[in-house]
Amino acid sequence: MEAPLLNKKSRSEGGEGDELGLSRRVWDESKKLWRIVGPAIFSRVVTYSMNVITQAFAGHLGDLELASISIANTVVVGFNFGLMLGMASALETLCGQAFGAKKYHMLGVYMQRSFIVLFLCAVALLPIYFFATPILELTGQPPELAAMAGKVTLWLIPLHFSFAFLFPIQRFLQCQLKNSINAYVSFLALIVHIFVSWLFVSKLKFGLIGTAATLNFSWWVAALCLYAYVTLGGCPLTWKGFSFEAFSGLLEFLRLSAASGVMLCLENWYYRILVLMAGKLKDATIAVDALSVCMGINGWHLMIPLAFFAGSGVRVANELGAGNGKGARFATIVAVMSSAVIGLVFFVVVMILHDKLAYIFTNSSQVIHAVDKLAALLAFSILLNSVQPVLSGVAVGSGWQAIVAYVNIGTYYLIGIPLGIFLGWYFKLGVMGIWSGMISGTAIQTVILTYLTIRCDWDKEALNASTRLEKFGNVK
Repeated sequence: MEAPLLNKKSRSEGGEGDELGLSRRVWDESKKLWRIVGPAIFSRVVTYSMNVITQAFAGHLGDLELASISIANTVVVGFNFGLMLGMASALETLCGQAFGAKKYHMLGVYMQRSFIVLFLCAVALLPIYFFATPILELTGQPPELAAMAGKVTLWLIPLHFSFAFLFPIQRFLQCQLKNSINAYVSFLALIVHIFVSWLFVSKLKFGLIGTAATLNFSWWVAALCLYAYVTLGGCPLTWKGFSFEAFSGLLEFLRLSAASGVMLCLENWYYRILVLMAGKLKDATIAVDALSVCMGINGWHLMIPLAFFAGSGVRVANELGAGNGKGARFATIVAVMSSAVIGLVFFVVVMILHDKLAYIFTNSSQVIHAVDKLAALLAFSILLNSVQPVLSGVAVGSGWQAIVAYVNIGTYYLIGIPLGIFLGWYFKLGVMGIWSGMISGTAIQTVILTYLTIRCDWDKEALNASTRLEKFGNVK
């Protein structure tokens, strides 16, 4: 069951044989990894672009409309998006390990359990939508902006419920290496979104409510298309129809989902807090504008590491489910190195174009100068974010969500944010101080995850995977 790092011939001969054996393994593992990562990058870029398109159409309606849809998407929907996406990532652990163990029937059962848990979570989160206006006012938003954003938020409730079905199906397909269908459907949803945005906003003049309706429509198109693919014969091994077995073991499933949700939510909100803190600085307008430019660039790049997050999670889970601890270790090394190399390329590009980055977004000389000053921090953030999400993906594939949640609390919220506040205000370093402190939190978290990964007993993790599948109701 154990796959040796090098084959016997390579080990005995040494020299060039070792290099050829290792190169072959790296190539084979890279092909498996990119089969997941490639479509995942495309899907995430498309999803990110749909939000950008919505904001662009809202921006043509007026400044208040643009701010309202941005606040509704970022603060209200963004929180729920991160939580439910994280909860759905429990499937990356269970479905990935079940697929590696060839327990194909259980993938469909786990997906149905995720439907139930995420739907109940969506219902529980509804008060955030109903009381969005007073919540936004408590965060310091102007009353007029809070009122309009609250109104838009109510129209985004259908989008909210689409998460409960779309995210589990995406992970169900991803764990059995059917990620290309996610990419095709994402592209279809993007085309639909562009057309519906033009129809609702420009042609039918539905205004701001029309922009919210476009997101509802496009996301549900994606969810229904993937559901149709799964249930109409696209997954004959892993989908055997609805089963009462989905209602068993829900409490244990909820615990793993909750740990996954907290883990990703803590990461998702970390740098959003950076923008909120920058808004409290002197000359906040320039600081927030410059930071928004940097976060926009960082957001586009982050789609790549997040795809590696998915790829590393699935590959590690597959190998552990198959009882191959050494294969999981090797998959981790290849994923981390691949993402790090891409991150290094982006690091160099940002450092070379440090004084030209902001021209994509603005002509303001003040903002351009401010972005130039932040370019080094942006480049270092990109480099860190090329490793940290991959290690988090390894944690998900191994079932370490609860441990990583505690690590995130300690490094992000007990070290990063307080240090950022200290540097930003006490040393009067402004946004550079805030960001430097928060980068320190990310760096410490990355070091801890690296240590945990290096010290991991992968053979023991393979045994733990077998035990976990039995615990969650696996069948022979």
